[in-house]
Amino acid sequence: MNQENAVWILIVDDVETNRFALRDMMKEMGYQPILTENGEQAMKIVEKFPLSLIITDIAMPVMDGHELCALIKKNPATREIPVIFISAYDNPSDIVKGFEVGGADYITKPFIPEVVKARVEVHLKAAETGKKLQDLNRKLQHSITAQMEQNEREKKNVLYALIRVARENANYDEAHMERLSKNCRILAEALQLSPLFDSVISDSYIDMIELSAPLCDIGNVSIPSTLLQKQDALTDEEIQIMQSHTVQGARILRDIEGNGEFNNFIHMSREIANFHHENYDGSGYPTGKKGDEIPLAAQIVAVVGEFCALTETRSYRDAYSLEEALAIMDVDAEIKFNPNIYKVAKKIYRQFV
Repeated sequence: MNQENAVWILIVDDVETNRFALRDMMKEMGYQPILTENGEQAMKIVEKFPLSLIITDIAMPVMDGHELCALIKKNPATREIPVIFISAYDNPSDIVKGFEVGGADYITKPFIPEVVKARVEVHLKAAETGKKLQDLNRKLQHSITAQMEQNEREKKNVLYALIRVARENANYDEAHMERLSKNCRILAEALQLSPLFDSVISDSYIDMIELSAPLCDIGNVSIPSTLLQKQDALTDEEIQIMQSHTVQGARILRDIEGNGEFNNFIHMSREIANFHHENYDGSGYPTGKKGDEIPLAAQIVAVVGEFCALTETRSYRDAYSLEEALAIMDVDAEIKFNPNIYKVAKKIYRQFV
């Protein structure tokens, strides 16, 4: 017999004549029987052979059939192996206990070969069907996961394409978005070490804010580029149009929101886009949120966004030095920014890129 393709069936019984009778039946069916005398010996076989079925007596020395079955079902690696109990007794309590510990069937002695063979065949086929269903389910889950990952990549590609349009509308260079992204990660990592934030900032949160931060101004795609690049003072009406980029960005992100892991990314991105211009004292826009009403990710982006903007050259001014930028931010620190976040940012600002 080809050992690789053999169907191994373990027979456990302390009575030799029973073992040999079952062995002969299994060989007639084309299966490979393994014989043991008690549950303790059986457990050693279970660990070494890829068993398809176990036939075990109940009343045995050292370890009985119920104990053996319970151990097999406790182990995730062996719990799917069907266990058929055999016994000369047909006490209902024995039968019930057998099913309670995970047994698949119960056959009384003396054996009727046709019954034994039929029961064995049924449970082998059921086990094989179960394995096929598990394999099919794994393949299906893999296919679904791969498709979802592809969908998420495509959605992110669309988002980052929109970011490029928004950046060009506002006349930002690509380096600004990269600095914003990296510096948000640096600040979030530092905040994770603070007892004020360590319970809410996880490693996945840090990864997420690095990806989400560049989407803060995605709403600029809906603002006329002439207005975004205007160097003269804006009128009240123009200011309102400019400020609408927050709600427009949130709307864009809401419209493309999907299901699954992508939701976490979009949720944080929406919070950042909508609320990164809110001020800590409630004087910001678009809704006048204040303090911890403002989502943490938006508070982090507000601090980093201001720092990056001040330390970069604009068409109407040169870049400020790091120290000059902090001096400007100090004036509005507790007005615009969460003081606890800003305090950490000031300690690590030389780590910013």
